[in-house]
Amino acid sequence: MNFRRLLKIFTVPFSRFYAVYDPVGYARYRGVNIKGAVKIYGSSYSMFSSEPYLVTLGDNVFISVNANFVCHDGSTLPFRRDIPDLELAGEISVGNNVFIGMGALVLPGVSIGNDCIVGANSVVTKSVPDGSIVAGNPARIVGETAEFVERAQVKSLKIGHLSGNEKVAAYKRIFNKP
Repeated sequence: MNFRRLLKIFTVPFSRFYAVYDPVGYARYRGVNIKGAVKIYGSSYSMFSSEPYLVTLGDNVFISVNANFVCHDGSTLPFRRDIPDLELAGEISVGNNVFIGMGALVLPGVSIGNDCIVGANSVVTKSVPDGSIVAGNPARIVGETAEFVERAQVKSLKIGHLSGNEKVAAYKRIFNKP
């Protein structure tokens, strides 16, 4: 067994724990450029693929469980036998006030503007303009965040400021659950 393989046996469990315990800290440790307050739900262990230093996250960014940021295009691998230096990659930039839904995939060269929402399981192949909501595969603009916020205020349960047991109790009261 070579030294690198032996080292992985000890370091991988620690890295996985770190990525769950402090997902933003782990992302920063891996090289993600974090410009402000970021909240990552779940683990960031495999969220930023092999080039985390090509990802920049703005301020007030929320990333849901199982979202992924891929900065390279592995489809070039079969062709490197004939073209050894073939490589495609690109930076990913996320603006301020952005929500990225569960399971979303953001591909190389994409910029997500300010005040954007990326729907769950969306595949973002092109840049997203400020104030847009995108969803689907490939992700397309399906709305504007300003309109979404207006509708959300009308339908709001008015408990967004609560957390923990207070929020659970409020949900149970609102939906008549024991």
